[in-house]
Amino acid sequence: MPSLKSHLVSFVLRHSRKKAFSSPENLQRWIAYARKTEDYHPPALLKGRLDITETDVDGFPVYEIAPRTGESRRILYMHGGAYVFQITSYHWGLIGEMAERLGFGITVPIYPIAPEHDFHDMFGMVGDVYRRMLEDTDAEDIVFMGDSAGGNMAVVLTMMAAEEGLPSPSRHVLISPGLDMSLSNPEVFEAERNDPWLGIPGGLEAIRLYSAGIDRSDWRISPLYGDLSVLPKTLLLTGSRDLLSPDNLIFAERARAAGVEVDVVYEEGMFHVWPLIEMPEARRARDSIVNFLASPAPRRARARRGTKAAFAGRPAPAAE
Repeated sequence: MPSLKSHLVSFVLRHSRKKAFSSPENLQRWIAYARKTEDYHPPALLKGRLDITETDVDGFPVYEIAPRTGESRRILYMHGGAYVFQITSYHWGLIGEMAERLGFGITVPIYPIAPEHDFHDMFGMVGDVYRRMLEDTDAEDIVFMGDSAGGNMAVVLTMMAAEEGLPSPSRHVLISPGLDMSLSNPEVFEAERNDPWLGIPGGLEAIRLYSAGIDRSDWRISPLYGDLSVLPKTLLLTGSRDLLSPDNLIFAERARAAGVEVDVVYEEGMFHVWPLIEMPEARRARDSIVNFLASPAPRRARARRGTKAAFAGRPAPAAE
């Protein structure tokens, strides 16, 4: 049975954040307001507990949380926010707990967001971040982790890397990822009515703003239609009150059929990205993530390195 805290959070979301996704106009208004108040920096309390440094990739900040002494594994964390909202204190709370409990290094790109930037800018930047990680970390020691839009980015980034021969990360952790933006699944419309947070009209506007004119059924926007066989072992967390959940479950089935090992945490009564919010269900979800990542992935042969152009969503130049 869902906790009292989860019912309270659902009530608040339905009477606040849900409005942002009720229409394109409302989403635009929420974006305009967010730009006046957003602060992507790690909270002061987190900086007091962890060794965090700031670097720069392609003119955008990247935060590095140092690993525990002797630990080689690293997480590339891609935050959610419908591609149009900045990282929040909720994301930083989850990131901080993962750093403390696992001891992994964590790389957090503050990637360019829409409408000021688009798909090509986003993946150009996070692709460069991944390339830099590969310079001093084996792919077997790298995990892609993301929530919502960030979960989409984790899958798409792995597919783009595979296209160009870059090694794939060892594992994925996908929290309420957006994996099919085509709206081809009629179950999504029923799920929307039960979702206290997300709405289709605003969601479609967010996709329009970031997708750079790429069709919504293209695998770069909807990775459900990409080559799922290239994906690593995956932990997928989804809830019964998330409009993205029907497509998440289809993704798990198709990925397994393609030979990918997928563990699913399906929480009854839970809404979008519930593991980010402090409540009993989130604690269980975070335990699942820690347990999934605690054991090292098996070693494997390195793939050849690809070219930077692939991550901008554009064809790579032909070899000379």
